[in-house]
Amino acid sequence: MPSSRSTDTPELGIALGAVLVALGVGAYVISDFASITALIPAIFGIVIVGLGVAARRTPREKLAVLGIGVVSLLGVLGSARGVPDVIALLTGGAVDSTVAAVTQGAMILLGLVLLLAAGRDILG
Repeated sequence: MPSSRSTDTPELGIALGAVLVALGVGAYVISDFASITALIPAIFGIVIVGLGVAARRTPREKLAVLGIGVVSLLGVLGSARGVPDVIALLTGGAVDSTVAAVTQGAMILLGLVLLLAAGRDILG
């Protein structure tokens, strides 16, 4: 691990990527294995963990951090269609799938945290 590393985004990416993996697998299990799309957060999490590990082991840390930001942005944008369900769930309304709404809300929240961390590191 290079000693000149100046960012914590790789570690954050590894940690939150692992949370996304657990979230996706958990949603898939809770939904009784009904929908493979419940694993989407896990796929994003695996990629983010991989980029976090790569950032720790390569002199091209900024490129891997940029990758974390891009993947996080894609996750946020992909989950954005679930915002009405998240709002309905938070305000006591009915939703078609509570598991999907919670998963999409968590994906948006974790993605925004990673996106902000990566942006801070990339932009200085």
